[in-house]
Amino acid sequence: MGTRSHKRQGRRRLASEINVVPYIDVTLVLLIIFMVTAPLLTTGVNVDLPQAPAKVLDMAEDQPVVLTVTADGEYSLNVGPEPDAPLSASEVVQIAGQVIAERPKVPVAVRGDGQGNYADVVRGMVMLQQAGAEKVGLITDNVETEAGQ
Repeated sequence: MGTRSHKRQGRRRLASEINVVPYIDVTLVLLIIFMVTAPLLTTGVNVDLPQAPAKVLDMAEDQPVVLTVTADGEYSLNVGPEPDAPLSASEVVQIAGQVIAERPKVPVAVRGDGQGNYADVVRGMVMLQQAGAEKVGLITDNVETEAGQ
């Protein structure tokens, strides 16, 4: 029995520490992946615009304001008394201004026809600026491209 107890005393104890180096490596790799992919997730272009005061208009809380510019240069809003009906420039400023005054953080975007005149889209953005929009996004369609194109 004396030899058995002598063998047990000579053994080393197992280390009960956790090696965290692999976890740090995985965390850093994930951080790099997220940093690279985050800019690729944006699908539009944002433009910062100044504010202007306006009257209040009742509407749904979660509905964004979208100004549509057709290829013919006609403007329409998805909000107001007649959604998607052709509007004049002053009507666009009035209706959009009422919505923006009621909900200052409402998302505002321009949806322009690809075959339309660029100047008409810029005029639409100026109208939204006059209505008080801080930021205006440009709506585009997502297109998947093949490698090499």
